[in-house]
Amino acid sequence: MNYREAMAYIEDLQQYGSVMGLETMRELCARLENPQDQLKFVHIAGTNGKGSVLAYVSTVLSVAGYRTGRYISPTVQEYRERFQIDGRVITQSGLCKYLEQVKEAAEAMAAEELPHPTAFEVETAVAFLYFLDKQCDIVVLETGLGGALDATNVITTTLAAVFTSVSMDHMGVLGDSIEQIAAAKAGIIKDKCYVISAKQTPEAMKVIRQAAFVRKAKLYTADVSRAKNVRYGMTGQHFSYDKYKNIAITMAGQFQIENAVVALETLAALGRAGYPVAEDKLRLGMEQTRWRGRFDVIGKKPLFIADGAHNEDASKRLSESLRFYFTNRRIIYIMGMLKDKEYDKVIRNTYELAEHIITVTPPLTDRALHGYELAQAVREYHDSVTVADSVQEAVEIAYLLAGRDKDCVVIAFGSLSYLGELIDVVEHRDTIRRDSHGRSEEN
Repeated sequence: MNYREAMAYIEDLQQYGSVMGLETMRELCARLENPQDQLKFVHIAGTNGKGSVLAYVSTVLSVAGYRTGRYISPTVQEYRERFQIDGRVITQSGLCKYLEQVKEAAEAMAAEELPHPTAFEVETAVAFLYFLDKQCDIVVLETGLGGALDATNVITTTLAAVFTSVSMDHMGVLGDSIEQIAAAKAGIIKDKCYVISAKQTPEAMKVIRQAAFVRKAKLYTADVSRAKNVRYGMTGQHFSYDKYKNIAITMAGQFQIENAVVALETLAALGRAGYPVAEDKLRLGMEQTRWRGRFDVIGKKPLFIADGAHNEDASKRLSESLRFYFTNRRIIYIMGMLKDKEYDKVIRNTYELAEHIITVTPPLTDRALHGYELAQAVREYHDSVTVADSVQEAVEIAYLLAGRDKDCVVIAFGSLSYLGELIDVVEHRDTIRRDSHGRSEEN
C-alpha cells in the first residue's frame, strides 16, 4: 500500500458512516492484540476546547521529556495531523504500514459477516498501533463524538478523564438536554482515574460529579474564576492560577484562559499519577503551545483570524472575544457551515458585529451547507451578504472590502473542514505580497 492507495482506502471507508458503540471497535482491537491496553491515556471530552486543552497538555509533557502521542479529529490542514508524537506528524510510510495491518483485520471481520469498522474506528486503531510501536510514555486522546460510545472509549488504562465545556451539540446523537449530553461524555471516566472538569453548568456538573463518585474517581474542578491578574492580548496573554504565578500563553481569545486552567489542573493530576512536570518545563510548554484554527492570527494587514466556531457555545465565545479585542473596528466575516449544525444560532450570536458577511461551501459534500443556503439564512438577520464560489474568492473579496483600512479585521469561522484551505490561501497570498515589496522571498 502506497500513500495514494492509503488515502483512497480511507475515502472508501466513508461508506460505513458513523456508528456509535464499542462492539466493533473491541473486536477490531482484539484482532490487533489490543495495543491500547499497553498504553496510558489522558482522555478528553467536551463540546468546545478539546483540541486546545490537548495541545497544552501534550506540549508540556513533550517539553518535560515524556514521549507523548496525540490523536485528534478533525484536522485543519493535513490528514496525517491526526497522528502525532511530540508534535511531529506520522510519516506517509508509517501511516501505510499501520493502516495495512488494520485493513487486514477489518476485511477479515467483514469476511466473517461482522460489521465492517468505520473510518474513525480504523483511524483510532491505527493510532493505537503507532503509539505503541513508538513506545509512547503517554497518549493524549480526543474523543470523536460524545464519550461513552465513542470508538476511543475502548481504552481501559485512563490516567485522567478531562472535560472541557459541555454544551448543546450533536443533539440527534447524544441527547436533547445538557444532562443527557453530559452523561454521554462522562462515560469516559474509568475506575479510580483522575477526573478534571472545567466549571460546568449546575446540570452538567452534577452528572460528572455523580459519574466520578460511582467510579471512585477523584474529581478536580478547573474554575477559571480562580485565575487572577489576567492580561489579555492577541499575541500573548498572562494569568496566575493557584500556585502558578504569571503563566504566559501565546494562543489568543478570552476563552483560552479557561482552556489553559483545565490543562494546568490536568498536569497537576498527572503529577499525582506518576508523571511529574518541573515548573520551568510547564511554563515553557504552556508558552510554546500552538493550535491551528482556534482564534488563529493568519494575516496581519488586515488582521486575519481563523476560528473553528461551529456551534452555539463556540459562537458565543467568539462573539465575546471579538467584542473584547476589536471595539469600534470594522469586522468582515467569512462563514462556512455544515448543515447538521445549528447554523441559525451561530448566525444569531455573531451577526451584529459584522459589517459584511461572505459565505462559502465547505468541501464535505454530503454534510456541507451550500454557501447560497447559508447566505439565505444570514439575510434573515443581516443585509450585507455575498456568496463566494470558492474559498480563494472569499479571501479576495474580504481583502477588497478591507481595502487600506489598517484597523479592519477579517474573521473566518465555522467548520474546520474549509479552514485549512483558507489558511493556506491567506498565508500564501501574504508571502507573495511581501515578496513583491522586496521584504522577503517565497519559500
